[in-house]
Amino acid sequence: MAAGLAVTAAALLVTGAGPGETGRVKGHPVADPVPGRPTAAGTVTAPVRIADGATVRLLRPGDRVDVIAAEESATGAGAARIVARGARVSKVPAADATESGALVVLTVPRRTAARLAGAGATSRLAVTLW
Repeated sequence: MAAGLAVTAAALLVTGAGPGETGRVKGHPVADPVPGRPTAAGTVTAPVRIADGATVRLLRPGDRVDVIAAEESATGAGAARIVARGARVSKVPAADATESGALVVLTVPRRTAARLAGAGATSRLAVTLW
């Protein structure tokens, strides 16, 4: 499920698709900017699944977090790396008891969102509060 979420998030980042889109095919974002949308240098909202759902319950909109990816390996815990620094928590959706971990929506620069999507597909994600 995490891989599917990461692929969907990456696809949305690449296409710029979102609620209320008209279905019109867009050109390059620099050549054909979408009115009211952030530019490539702007920020986007990124859904991120954090491995420990109890940690997510500590978060509130407006909090700042670092997101850490711990790669899963056959021998146990792998190397940990920071994939996002100072990300702003936008929303903390209600947790679903049937899912592992918990979802949090972060506001981050576009490039950071792509890193988060990739890390979410291959690693367990954790957050540290500022």
